[in-house]
Amino acid sequence: MAPKTILITGASGGLGAALARAHAAPGAVLLLWGRDGVRLREIAAQCSAQGAVAHVTAFDIRDIAALTANLAAADVQTPIDLAIFNAGLGGTVADDALSENPQGAQATAEVNFVSPVVGASAIAGAMAKRGRGHIVLIGSIAESFPLPMAPTYAATKAGLAMFAEALSIRMAKHNVAVTLVSPGFIDTPMSRQVPPPKPFLMSADDAARIIAAKIARRARRIVLPWQFIPLRALTRLLPRAVLRLILSRA
Repeated sequence: MAPKTILITGASGGLGAALARAHAAPGAVLLLWGRDGVRLREIAAQCSAQGAVAHVTAFDIRDIAALTANLAAADVQTPIDLAIFNAGLGGTVADDALSENPQGAQATAEVNFVSPVVGASAIAGAMAKRGRGHIVLIGSIAESFPLPMAPTYAATKAGLAMFAEALSIRMAKHNVAVTLVSPGFIDTPMSRQVPPPKPFLMSADDAARIIAAKIARRARRIVLPWQFIPLRALTRLLPRAVLRLILSRA
């Protein structure tokens, strides 16, 4: 069997690092991207110990020119079979703040929406030419809720969900799968900045194992922990005014 080349952005920690470990095995070539070169090399060493070949590239994914150039160069050197766009920014707005910080909102929008959309669009074209491939976009269960404490975060994840569905429809004729992952609370440095409650909190490694298994089955949608599936369905039955009232008092 030919080696499988897997790209993971935001691989220097949290869910990205866990996804790298979950995919590390003999025959896997991992392209690990992130901002922290030291941490990337540590994760690469862990993956190499599991039999994978790991390469690291440290840069800021908000640099769109670098993102597209790195994607093109990597795909020419070793065609990417699976691209996981995981890099993300969280954060909430303080209760006493009048509004969200505009610079923070811009960074969140660039990392959570602009970069994965550009990256996925770029690699989708290369995969379509080959007639095979798989793109995974890491969203959030926040896509389903107009969170007043994190308006830009919620908006970027909602936009990413729509993009994933549209891209999935477009790529189906080229045998390129598109998967949207919508996690709830995962125990990562990002989620630790969010004040409690954090219902159904799960570890990054447990989440990564579930995600990796469902990616292997080319699932189009992954929601975890599973408890959020009925909770989200129930929420959608609520009148919008009731949901707004609940969230305004949260």
